[in-house]
Amino acid sequence: MIRKFVVALAGLSVGACTAQVAPPVAVAPQGPVEVQILAFNDFHGNLQVPDPVEVTEPDGTKHKITTGGVAYLAALLTGLRAGHPNTITVSAGDTIGASPLISANYLDEPTIDAMNLLGLEFNSVGNHEFDRGGDELKRMQAGGCAKFTRRVPCAVEPFGGARFRYLAANVVQADGSTVFPSTGLKTFQTSAGPIRIGFIGMTLKGTAHLVTPSGVKGLTFKDEAETANALVPQLKAGGADTIVLLIHQGGKTKQFTTGNGCDGLSGDIVPILKKLDPAITTVVSGHTHWAYVCRNTPGISDGRLLTSAGKYGYFVTDLRLEFDPATHRLIDQNARNVTVGNGENGEDAAEKALVDRYAAAVAPIASRIVGHLTAPATRNTEDGESAAADLIADSMLAATRSAENGGAQLALVNGTGVRVDLPGGDIRYDAAFAMMPFGNNLVVMTLTGAQLKAALEQQYGQPVRAGFTRPAALAPSAGFTYVVDMTKPAGSRVLDMRLNGKPIDLAAPYRASLNNYLASGGDQLSAFTAGTDITDKGIIDLDALVAWIAPGRSPPNPDRVRIKV
Repeated sequence: MIRKFVVALAGLSVGACTAQVAPPVAVAPQGPVEVQILAFNDFHGNLQVPDPVEVTEPDGTKHKITTGGVAYLAALLTGLRAGHPNTITVSAGDTIGASPLISANYLDEPTIDAMNLLGLEFNSVGNHEFDRGGDELKRMQAGGCAKFTRRVPCAVEPFGGARFRYLAANVVQADGSTVFPSTGLKTFQTSAGPIRIGFIGMTLKGTAHLVTPSGVKGLTFKDEAETANALVPQLKAGGADTIVLLIHQGGKTKQFTTGNGCDGLSGDIVPILKKLDPAITTVVSGHTHWAYVCRNTPGISDGRLLTSAGKYGYFVTDLRLEFDPATHRLIDQNARNVTVGNGENGEDAAEKALVDRYAAAVAPIASRIVGHLTAPATRNTEDGESAAADLIADSMLAATRSAENGGAQLALVNGTGVRVDLPGGDIRYDAAFAMMPFGNNLVVMTLTGAQLKAALEQQYGQPVRAGFTRPAALAPSAGFTYVVDMTKPAGSRVLDMRLNGKPIDLAAPYRASLNNYLASGGDQLSAFTAGTDITDKGIIDLDALVAWIAPGRSPPNPDRVRIKV
């Protein structure tokens, strides 16, 4: 080992022929400087402990674990930070939106407050951050009680906004500026001097197709890799020693696990990784709700660390980056996903108090019995036709069938909008809300049979999503049936459309009930925007469901769509 020596000259007498010189003192070489990044994604306002989730262990066994809740999440973060002076907490988007009633009923204000309490510093936007439109998202950052939705802001307490910084590098406004800053720079004052990490935050470029188009009017969502690469020189000029990308896009492994492997990872994040500038060394991802750690995995994260912490606060990713003390060059990095647990890692008192305040406020609404089902209405995990989706479609048709409400003859609902199963027995309002939390209006329009077919062809002409075996469905109301032959070319797959047993006449007009998300072209279904004679009576999809199940219902048998693969 080469040692450095310092010669002490304090005892040397100027002008003396001889001097006493202190013996050499060895200075131990300084080891790498470690920086900790704590990350999560897709929290979706899960302030309380979510339902148990099934995980697959390395030996193939499956079991359910109970994990999450913001009070337990915050306590785990505090524990993980202990002994690590150089630490930062970040999120890769969808922190809010599609949230349980305790958060959504209050416009996700309590979730923003909870993130402030747990020390979040940078948060990339995700598609669900735009669920209520750009102006409401800006209120989440700035605070205040301006009203941009049906719900009343600041209903429980004043709202000060996010103390963390939203990042939105690829979300461009009409004037060319980004809706939030593109980047952030964090300086860590270490024993080896300041080490700087640059952060880029963004959502997936397909966000405009995943939210109600009117809510993102005037916004453009740019290509992820091109946007990130263009920001590298700026961050380097600002002194960044390495660059971390927080991106709301991801992949899936073969099984849902506690997230410490990369077995068979595939998905839209993979081609993005291949295009990134080598200066972007670390990628914290999200969107797919899957947990994984890919460390320099050939063909996937070559030379990079790729992570995701799943969803709902189940896990926290503990990333460790090591820097050369002399050059500040990144020399190693690793990560692991840590299970938040159900209190065994402690409970944060301030977070618990916040949750308790909002739980008390929402309790009278959440606990109200609104209907009854003879059996559970389950969703399809691949967003296909399901008992839950068909039940929603039936409720939409019932709410809009009268001439006064639009004269609907059929209804269609996107399978991607059915979030959870609806249990059997007495149904509480919070359970119904959890299944369809978006609060969309029901819109009735006239479509010709040909236009109806064109919309269905658009749905089933899209590529099958990574990690799925078949396309998402447009689930129909009772009486409307059709066949999809996936072996045929796109544009020719939808066959044998029937309404009440009679073939659909391509030239005839039909009155179709849709949610306003689909009606405005969401999910890339632009054919619906050709509809005419539009009726919108302000009926909310959730209200229609509640009215439908109030007298008691049996879940439909999901046999209205036949898919040949």
